[in-house]
Amino acid sequence: MIVCPLDVSDFRHTCAVIVSGDKGNPCGHALLHLGDAWYFHVAGFYKLPKYMHEDGYRRYMRENNKREIRRRPIRLPNPRGAHEKLDELLAKKWLWGIVVNNCTSFVEEIVQAGGSNAYQMFNCPSAEPFAP
Repeated sequence: MIVCPLDVSDFRHTCAVIVSGDKGNPCGHALLHLGDAWYFHVAGFYKLPKYMHEDGYRRYMRENNKREIRRRPIRLPNPRGAHEKLDELLAKKWLWGIVVNNCTSFVEEIVQAGGSNAYQMFNCPSAEPFAP
């Protein structure tokens, strides 16, 4: 079982990070940035969520020819709820459904468990910012 490497206090700094997509993916990709330097995301059709430290994020961006499109801070009134949701999601494979249950949904589930109402209406990260 994978356990979140962060403490509840790390959820005081939370951002939705939107990066460019892969070949054939004009919608881009969403990641969750927490604490000083941690990134969490889902990639693949039925895979465990992934996480990386800042140096891993820079490597991921470089090796996949990605560029950061935007970074949106998200306030979490209930950081413990977000932490518990992240722990729960890290322990199970994510069934990715292209425009439903995708990378955006992953970020939304965590921040909404933390009391935020941030979301993306169309689940296309590059087309719209996370709305409060």
